Amino acid sequence: MRQSTITIEVALDEKNIPNQILWKATDSTADQAQKARAMMLAFWDAADKSALRMDLWTKDMMVDEMADFYYQTMMTMADSFNRATHQTELVDMMKNFAKDFYNRFRDIQLKENKL
Repeated sequence: MRQSTITIEVALDEKNIPNQILWKATDSTADQAQKARAMMLAFWDAADKSALRMDLWTKDMMVDEMADFYYQTMMTMADSFNRATHQTELVDMMKNFAKDFYNRFRDIQLKENKL
């Protein structure tokens, strides 16, 4: 059986806030660890029927980047759900929510920037 390894390194400041997130994977074509400003990791615990999650972001992560990150994550979650279930009606609902979320974020940003 073939194995693949993903390694995540998180550098923390004195208050345990992430300064830097680096990741690398054995199947990646990159020679060096890759930088990331944010990450989401989720595992499904079948015994407890619950999701185990870890969400981290660095001090450098900007609010607009966070909105982009969430939008893109929701869209790719919808794509994954589609591949797994072929429930196109639910997939469309998820994608519409993601688009609405992002549009509302932009509207809020525009209002706040005018103040």
